[in-house]
Amino acid sequence: MTDINDPENTLIMEIPHGTVTIELRPDLAPKHVARIKELAREGFYNGVAFHRVIDGFMAQGGDPTGTGAGGSGKKLPAEFSAEPHVRGVCSMARTQDPNSADSQFFIVFGDATFLDRQYTVWGKVISGMDAVDKIKRGEPVREPDRIVSMRVAADAA
Repeated sequence: MTDINDPENTLIMEIPHGTVTIELRPDLAPKHVARIKELAREGFYNGVAFHRVIDGFMAQGGDPTGTGAGGSGKKLPAEFSAEPHVRGVCSMARTQDPNSADSQFFIVFGDATFLDRQYTVWGKVISGMDAVDKIKRGEPVREPDRIVSMRVAADAA
């Protein structure tokens, strides 16, 4: 497990409902963690909507178009693991192609272990899950909540 006091492997995500702190897991998904940090540092996620939010399941965001079909344009190879998809886990969205993850991710609201070994787990919410619970629901979400900012803790001085 990554040291939770490691600012280089911690994301700070501001959403309308509060601050969400995410512990990154480079031990599970080094390529995905590196790409998410790169995108966060570029400001890619700032203003991006949670476009698909299913009550009791997950909140999905990371698509700059807000449609569920967009991304950053860089596909990542799958880094599946046995890490269980439980409350607070952050994992990558993808198409049916296992190697199609890009910038879209989801945060699990509850037990979703049926996703284990099929999606890349790259982190876990360590504080602010109460804010995640308040994200507006829908498929698609009407007037969705947006990520105000996402940054690597090491950069947040």
